[in-house]
Amino acid sequence: LQSHNRTHTGEKPFKCKHCLKAFTQNSYLRRHNRTHTGEKLFNCKQCPKTFARNSQLQRHTLIHTGKKPFKCKHCPKTFAENSGLRVHNRMHTGEKPFKCKQC
Repeated sequence: LQSHNRTHTGEKPFKCKHCLKAFTQNSYLRRHNRTHTGEKLFNCKQCPKTFARNSQLQRHTLIHTGKKPFKCKHCPKTFAENSGLRVHNRMHTGEKPFKCKQC
């Protein structure tokens, strides 16, 4: 409960020794520390790749399975990652989020 209360108070008592980031939970700090140490605890069972976060490993395994769970609502295209779907959706919406500074 104390940890949850920090989301409301904004208190971040767990501070990184390497940079200015601070966290509400010690587990978040430990996970963040891997960005500085390069420690990668999650190993792919199908290739030699390793990852700092389980979520990265899960996303990577889609390469081996061929699964593409992200489906376009406008056409039959599917994507392994949500980011690919977001970029693709711009084709349908005409959204152009990047502006040329010279035009």
